[in-house]
Amino acid sequence: MKPITLLITSVWLAGMWSPAIAAQPYTLDQLLSLAMQGNKGVQAAAAGVEAARAGVTTAGAFPNPEVEYTSGRVSARVPGAATGNGQTVSITQRLDLPSQRFLRQEVARKTVSATIAGQNVYSAELVAKVKLGYYETLRRQAEFEAAQEDLALTQQLYERAQVRVDVGEAPRYEAIRVSTELLNAQKNSHSSLLRANQAKSSLRQHVGDILPSTFAITGAMGNVPHLAPLNNLRQIMLGSNPELAQYRLELQRASTAVDYQRSLRLPTVALKAVSNRDPEVRDTQFGVVMSIPLWNQNRGPINEASAGAMRVRYLLEAREFELTQQLDSAYQQSQIAASQVEALESGIVRQAESALRIAEAAYRYGERGIIDYLDAQRALRTARNDLIAAQFDLHVAAIEIERLLANSSTGNKP
Repeated sequence: MKPITLLITSVWLAGMWSPAIAAQPYTLDQLLSLAMQGNKGVQAAAAGVEAARAGVTTAGAFPNPEVEYTSGRVSARVPGAATGNGQTVSITQRLDLPSQRFLRQEVARKTVSATIAGQNVYSAELVAKVKLGYYETLRRQAEFEAAQEDLALTQQLYERAQVRVDVGEAPRYEAIRVSTELLNAQKNSHSSLLRANQAKSSLRQHVGDILPSTFAITGAMGNVPHLAPLNNLRQIMLGSNPELAQYRLELQRASTAVDYQRSLRLPTVALKAVSNRDPEVRDTQFGVVMSIPLWNQNRGPINEASAGAMRVRYLLEAREFELTQQLDSAYQQSQIAASQVEALESGIVRQAESALRIAEAAYRYGERGIIDYLDAQRALRTARNDLIAAQFDLHVAAIEIERLLANSSTGNKP
């Protein structure tokens, strides 16, 4: 491959990345704010809360009165009896038992609380997704910048090797070997650019269309604050996790629903007024209508509500165990990633950089061949990518712990 071709390739890759660099940069806090404003899922969850609140109004409504009107012809069956039209008007007003009304409203209020908890669950998951997308984009950008730097260094090495081959100081094999390495660097640079654009698309998907299609982010991987002991994190999670809070509220609602279904076994009462009119007599009556639960004692709905409450209880216990295991796994992953970052930052990457400088000097003075130089460059590339990946894994674990702790102030905030 000719040097001019490689130069064009480098300019093309830089040109593809330049629009994103020139776009308005967003910080993590700005992205989170936009996600809460423009994500359609957030708006749908808010609409669900409003629907649940409307259910409280429905539960508090009084039953409507029932009005019945009939009219007909009155015919005489005995001599001397009057004939004409007859009308009957009746009004029935069903009465709510205070206990039933309270339980019905309580079920509706518990539904609102559980729906709000579900909204908090969605918000916590969205925050975690946006943060993951943000750090994924930072990771891919860092990989692209490292690939560009590696491409430029390999291109310089190719030009130097080509000069040495032209003057007869090195065999043609060196130019071929560096040309192969240059093609590999070009491939890595192009792939890393595509991965960076893919990460940005995924991030915009979580934030919503309120985020412009052409945007950039600002920030760095940085360090993750020290974690509290695992036992403390478990206690915090069990008390503040929004998903567990939702299950507990669902359990309270289901238990109240059982009590409400049991209250329906009581007789229902209604007031009734009837007025009859015929050509001779006007009759007005007042009375009470009572529905006696003799044949249908509401056993089916009671058993159904009881089974639903038991189901929610089992789901709560299962989810507590699952989330505890997830917290343990994320905590261990955080410890592993932290040790990898420390080892790579303090030793491996620095040693690889020193080895590359030594190999470059040795190659320049003819003390080492091109293979040693390329091996040192490859080792630095691997160590640098491993460091970027370890930093990302550390943030992934920290974000998962933060999601489980529901952004608790005593937890971890990357």
